[in-house]
Amino acid sequence: MRRARLDLTGRIVVVTGGAGGIGRAFSALATERGARIVVVDARDEAAATAVAALPDGASRHHAEVADLTDRSEVEAVLDRIAYRYGRIDVLVNNAGMTSAARFDERSVESIEQELAVNLTAPLVVTRLAIPLLRESPDPRVITTVSLGGIFPLGETPIYTASKFGLRGAMLSIALDLRDKGITVSSVLPSATDTRMLRQEALDGGNSLQFQDPPQSPQHVAATMMGLLDRPRLEAYPRPSESWLVRAALLMPNALPRLMPLFRGKGRRGQARYIRELRERGLVSTVDGIDVAFED
Repeated sequence: MRRARLDLTGRIVVVTGGAGGIGRAFSALATERGARIVVVDARDEAAATAVAALPDGASRHHAEVADLTDRSEVEAVLDRIAYRYGRIDVLVNNAGMTSAARFDERSVESIEQELAVNLTAPLVVTRLAIPLLRESPDPRVITTVSLGGIFPLGETPIYTASKFGLRGAMLSIALDLRDKGITVSSVLPSATDTRMLRQEALDGGNSLQFQDPPQSPQHVAATMMGLLDRPRLEAYPRPSESWLVRAALLMPNALPRLMPLFRGKGRRGQARYIRELRERGLVSTVDGIDVAFED
């Protein structure tokens, strides 16, 4: 028997990093089911633009601007959501960042910032949102982790550390909250064609993730919607890739020998992706530096 789709009519869906590619794609799908979206993003104009692109725009949906690493700003946003809506039905932890700076060269401050954005912030947001989630008849939390949460990415170890930690934390939180009425799930996408990946490619980030062309944000968003219809602890937009990396981790000591076998293909895929970005007009050169942007 086919499971019925979750009815989101009138449900309050809060999406952090909501002005980014995956956030916008998920919001678009959720509005098709009648949801009311709260886009939370650190970028004022981008958040407003994301809301304006949704059906009925700002008359039905809402933009909030916040630095999610600042607890006082998170609390203020949740207070405004409580005043406006009184509850959160679905919380989507989607905000994240990465850096192509190598570990032995980057500043300690940048390490702390990346861990704060990718690991600490979604945990704090989730914890502070629990009173509002408990006001929902069927509260859900979905967190965007990464395939990097189960496989070490040599060029981006802090991103890997944050996602390893986030995956473990969300699994634990899911087990803890399931008997308390809150359903918690995670999606673990591989390379996805977002502004973050585009900039990482331009900056010379991890080439192994370009074995295949990056997937679309819409594909990841569809997997996230599937978690609402059929709740699970985790879902992988590209299941075959997940099995490959999990199998590789059965023999971690073999990784130094295995990595070079894939690096050449990854570098070619990365170069091809950068060419495609330029053809699509998604790269601008500012003061001699290539900068990627959203579609």
